[in-house]
Amino acid sequence: MTIGIFDSGVGGLSVLRHIRQVLPEKNLIYVADSAYAPYGDKSPEFITTRSHTLTRFLIDQGAEAIVVACNTATAAAISDLRSQFNLPILGMEPAVKPAVAATRSGVIGVLATVGTLESARFAALLERHAGDADIVTQSCPGLVEQVEQGNLTGNNTRELIERYTAPLLAQGADSLILGCTHYPFLAPIISEIVGADVALIDTGEAVASHLQRRLREELADHEISPRKVSPRVATKFFTSGEVTLTSTVTSTLHGEHVSALPLPSEYT
Repeated sequence: MTIGIFDSGVGGLSVLRHIRQVLPEKNLIYVADSAYAPYGDKSPEFITTRSHTLTRFLIDQGAEAIVVACNTATAAAISDLRSQFNLPILGMEPAVKPAVAATRSGVIGVLATVGTLESARFAALLERHAGDADIVTQSCPGLVEQVEQGNLTGNNTRELIERYTAPLLAQGADSLILGCTHYPFLAPIISEIVGADVALIDTGEAVASHLQRRLREELADHEISPRKVSPRVATKFFTSGEVTLTSTVTSTLHGEHVSALPLPSEYT
C-alpha cells in the first residue's frame, strides 16, 4: 500500500517521520511544493488549487490514502478535497485540546501562519476545545523560509523566534502550539529560547496514529504493526522547487541521504 503526503515544502517531513514509525511496511510518497512555499501568504483559492493538483499527482502515483501535512492547506482545502476524492484524506490542525490539558497558567500560545490563524477551521477548533483557556496567537512570517533553507539555528532564525515568542510569554503562556509542520524542526532552539518550563505541543504523532486507525477501519488492514522495515518498502520524494536544495535540506531533516525528484511539469 502507498500513502501520499504533501506540504508546501519540507515541513511535512516532521509528520512523515511519525508515519514511518507507526506504519513501517507502507510505501510513502512525499511532495514538497517548495516552488510555492510558504502557503501562509497565499489565497485560499490558490492553496485549494495546488492541493487538488498534488492530490491528483499522488493518486496517479498509486496513493490509497492522503495526508495533507500542512496546517494552512488543511484549513483552506481539506473539506473540498474530501468532497472530490474518494479515499481517506487526513489533515493537520493546531493541537488545542492537548495544549489545554497541558497548561498550568491557563494561557496557551499558538505559533502559526496567517492562513491558519485566519481560517474558519481554526475558529471552530477554538470553539470546540479552548474552554476557559486564554488562547493568544502569533503569526510567524519568515520562519517557514528559514526551515526551507535548512537554517535551523542561525542568527536570523533565532531573532525571529525571539520576536514571535516574546509577546506570548509576556501574556503568561506556558504552552506553545507549533501550528505549522515546519516548526517542529525548530523545537530545540524554541525550547532553548522560551525555557524548559514552557511545553511545546506538536501534532505529528497524533496524525500518524489517526492514520493508522483509519487504515484499519476503512481498508480492513489488520496487519499494521511496528516491525522491521522490509527492503522493498520505498519512500520517494518529489519537489516542485529546486531539486538540489530540496534534496540537501530533506537529507538533513530526514536524517539520511535523499535524492528528490522533480515534480512532473503537468503538476507544477
